[in-house]
Amino acid sequence: MRSNKSTTISLNKIILKAPKVISNLPAIIKGIKIGKPTGPTTPTGLGWTWEKAVKSNPNGLAFLYEDSRFTYHEFNLWANQICHYFLDQGVKKGDTVAIFIENRPELMACVLGLAKIGAVSAMVNTQQTGNVLTHSLNLVKPKYVIVGEELTGALDSIKSSVDIADNKFYCLADRNTRKDPGQVPGNYLNLAKEIRHYPTTNPYTTNKIYFNDPCFYIYTSGTTGMPKAGIFKHGRWMQSYGGFGIGALRLKPGDILYCTLPLYHATGLVICWSSVMSGSAGLAIKRKFSASSFWSDIRYFNANAIGYVGELCRYLMALPEQNDDKDNPVVKMVGNGLRPNVWKPFKKRFGIKEVFELYAASDGNIGFLNMFNLDNTVGVTSAPFAIVEYDRAADKPVLTSKGFMKKVKRGGTGLLLAEITANSPLAGYTDQTKTNKVIERNVFKNGDQWFNTGDLMRDIGFKHTQFVDRLGDTYRWKGENVSAAEVENLISSYQEIEEVVAYGVEIPNTNGRAGMASITPNIGVESFNFKDFYLHVKNTMPHYAAPVFIRMKATMDTTSTFKYKKTDLKEEAFNIAKTSDPIYAALPGSTEYTPITQKVFDEIMEGEYRF
Repeated sequence: MRSNKSTTISLNKIILKAPKVISNLPAIIKGIKIGKPTGPTTPTGLGWTWEKAVKSNPNGLAFLYEDSRFTYHEFNLWANQICHYFLDQGVKKGDTVAIFIENRPELMACVLGLAKIGAVSAMVNTQQTGNVLTHSLNLVKPKYVIVGEELTGALDSIKSSVDIADNKFYCLADRNTRKDPGQVPGNYLNLAKEIRHYPTTNPYTTNKIYFNDPCFYIYTSGTTGMPKAGIFKHGRWMQSYGGFGIGALRLKPGDILYCTLPLYHATGLVICWSSVMSGSAGLAIKRKFSASSFWSDIRYFNANAIGYVGELCRYLMALPEQNDDKDNPVVKMVGNGLRPNVWKPFKKRFGIKEVFELYAASDGNIGFLNMFNLDNTVGVTSAPFAIVEYDRAADKPVLTSKGFMKKVKRGGTGLLLAEITANSPLAGYTDQTKTNKVIERNVFKNGDQWFNTGDLMRDIGFKHTQFVDRLGDTYRWKGENVSAAEVENLISSYQEIEEVVAYGVEIPNTNGRAGMASITPNIGVESFNFKDFYLHVKNTMPHYAAPVFIRMKATMDTTSTFKYKKTDLKEEAFNIAKTSDPIYAALPGSTEYTPITQKVFDEIMEGEYRF
């Protein structure tokens, strides 16, 4: 379990924040109201809120990327051409188009253009390759695929494995295609060229999109198996737009939010973008996060807000302190996963005034927000929820004699459940059987239904909660959820492996849990080719999923029902003093798994390696 010092919310803390909360109350109420379900034919959603922002601030900056700048009016013309082009190709409301582009304006233009149709953008993780990429595409059955030139290699290698016609693949050159369409590989249509002569006017379809219409498919590893496609509806966009944007961040024209988070995840795509759009402000994006250039980028874009995940903040704190650390325009930040031991030091070092920590799941029906700007909490929610007692050893909730679950007391830690109601519906996944697996029924009374978040939370008082840890066979590393089952499947494909168990382990001074795999080879350990195995791991899975540690076991320990004893493996982790099994690590800068000695173990525990 993640070490997480409890911070109790007292009445005094609430009272101290009351004056500011009261002054912001009209905006908070407005934001909550905007996020409520609307009538079945009331226009709403991403395209509708975008066109509203265009009207209010047409000449204001909407996007900033490297040396490119786009006003709301200019970007709207671009998105409209994409919209009209795909309308002409027969794309209609509810159809799926896969987006496989790294962070750049082209991605946002495609998403926006398709959203105006009511088409669903499948936001494919740009780090996926091989079988995982094939699965993600086949899962949602897209009519078309739009890929960035930078990712054509990964797509080319699996094109024959997906059920999509060759003339349905579009490519955008790796450049500012609004200025110059450039050239793309011959087996792709050049989307930038195709759209050039299409209308730039707003389409009529924007006003035909409603609260319950799907907007994105955002992939999540879930608890087991291959990625699942979570359905993200336009109504949830409105909840983020109203709650995070209008009710919390309250950005305005001229403000800039800097986002280096991957835009295939909801924190960047939804939380950051909707918050910006709600104030007709600007969004500065970067292809990939860089700690060394982060603050120079902030100053270059003159950004006064940032989007974050906990790992990002830890990397920035690991930089050598500079005299000008506070010499930056940032005053507020929105994101998730900021650990208690980093929270206050980060605010102090970089001069941050407001931290809008949140908790949300793209496949769920609940979101928390640190509305009161208190430390070490994900805040509050307007959705009905419960934190119930959970037996970690048995891996299931604690039940009463009547078979119902039990809520934890104040200060207690348990499993977070969110009630499924008309005002808090669960969209779930494209696969209904997967959706059924995350629904708990008859929790407190017969007939009730609750979404099982799979997360442990702490009740810290006054409806505030604190994130503690993930449950099940999913662990989080490098800002990504990793499916242990999928890691096991990919490792098992190596010819010298007989059995494998994957799980997450903690490394001091890092966020989340690093991957570790216990493996039983079908040959002797002394004959096992660690260098070749390392290459197999690197070539078959994203870097964040590749196990950092490998434990060699002669046989796997199982329970009487033949389940692997993961609890023991997690407890022993990579500590060589707790086992006689050889343990290996992929140390930073290494090109193979090397044995962990006592010296190496001590250096890892003392933070000598930057994982």
